Amino acid sequence: MSGFLNIFNRSKHRNNQGKDAPQSKASGSQAPASGKKAAGSRNEGNKTRRSRHPHRKNRPAKVADQSWDLGQFQVPEEPGKARFHDFDLPLPLMHGIADLGFKYCTPIQAEVLGATLQGRDAIGKAQTGTGKTAAFLIATIKQLMEIPAPDERFLGEPRALVIAPTRELAMQIHKDAQALTKYTNLHCVMVVGGMDYEKQRQQLQKEYVDILVATPGRLLDYCERRDIFLDLTETMVIDEADRMLDMGFIPQVRRIIRSTPRPGDRQTLLFSATFSEDVLRLGEQWTWNPLKVEIEPDSVATDTVDQQVWIISSEQKYQVLCNLITRQNLERVIVFTNRRDQTRRLTEKLRKDGLKADMLSGDVPQKKRVKTLEDFRSGKLRILVATDVAGRGIHIDGISHVVNYNLPEDPEDYVHRIGRTGRAGTSGTSISFACEDDSFLIPTLEELLGDRLSCTPPPEELL
Repeated sequence: MSGFLNIFNRSKHRNNQGKDAPQSKASGSQAPASGKKAAGSRNEGNKTRRSRHPHRKNRPAKVADQSWDLGQFQVPEEPGKARFHDFDLPLPLMHGIADLGFKYCTPIQAEVLGATLQGRDAIGKAQTGTGKTAAFLIATIKQLMEIPAPDERFLGEPRALVIAPTRELAMQIHKDAQALTKYTNLHCVMVVGGMDYEKQRQQLQKEYVDILVATPGRLLDYCERRDIFLDLTETMVIDEADRMLDMGFIPQVRRIIRSTPRPGDRQTLLFSATFSEDVLRLGEQWTWNPLKVEIEPDSVATDTVDQQVWIISSEQKYQVLCNLITRQNLERVIVFTNRRDQTRRLTEKLRKDGLKADMLSGDVPQKKRVKTLEDFRSGKLRILVATDVAGRGIHIDGISHVVNYNLPEDPEDYVHRIGRTGRAGTSGTSISFACEDDSFLIPTLEELLGDRLSCTPPPEELL
């Protein structure tokens, strides 16, 4: 019963916060679910859970750094810029933000946080690299810190759930969540496909789960085996909803959402790089009275990336790539291909020529993928050859060049590929090879970018 009262009070608080807000289409047709129904289904589930998921005490609280205060995190006010200081965030959360070097909010953070920190649902449109991960994590962490956990609580019952389409993106979100909760007593767990099932299950059984980051398929596996129960979910985040659609995950996401409390009894945050009709329709189904935010970048592609297109024959590609890397002494490069077999063949050729290269694609085992990314991040690897599975999930500083060995068939993938360089205010270079097989894709790219691409032959010394 105490668990129900916690959700009821939270829902009441959130609904009061949104009383003066205009009703959306979604809220006009669907009122918040009644507490009795939610509590009934939850209590029925608890009867079967007690034998399999014993009650445990919370782990010992993390010891916050008592010597740290906001005086050590001075951020001057600047016209037109919002600071994290302006949002009355808990001190342990601010300590984590300071450690990450965040000072001023990005546009998506400034627009979203004011409403989501009050518990309101949100649908946000923002490209990768705009700070949306921190936006939804900060709102989620503040809510979890300030609203007490249910008195009656069981293992495998997360209070907040974040769903991401790819393993790499889920791993990055989990890493950010751990950094932001470093000085709090919140526990973050990740479950993704391709990694040891039992080891991840043990993480779920060690202690209470506050924030669970997951890919849809693996999450459903644990739900079906009754290792995870989602009926106490207070905050639900769906990241890169458009990618979920592209990858065919929406039926799985629907099943997951049906296992959580109804809209109005949970906070729902949905983010997408594009607002197609399908994405907006899903957003209306899954949220209640949402804030809708669209952050349009000044340009589709970041201004910190120098974009070049080299007109080249397919036979010249490999030699030009090798010469580019060796003669310019490039230390950290991502080379994108369109298919797994292209990735494998190119990696093998680079290795035969003595270059430190490895590949990242869908058929690489997860343990190997994790090690490859760590080696690339640490500098042990010079070249990462990847398919678009890595396009939205790699957040590594210091990547000087992105090479499109094959032009992507989907123009959106081009934007995500080149966004792997030129991050955190640094400059980067993207070089796209356009040959007889794919140069016809250039007009479509230019239409998306809203600008002409400079197409030239490669420098003579690289041929």
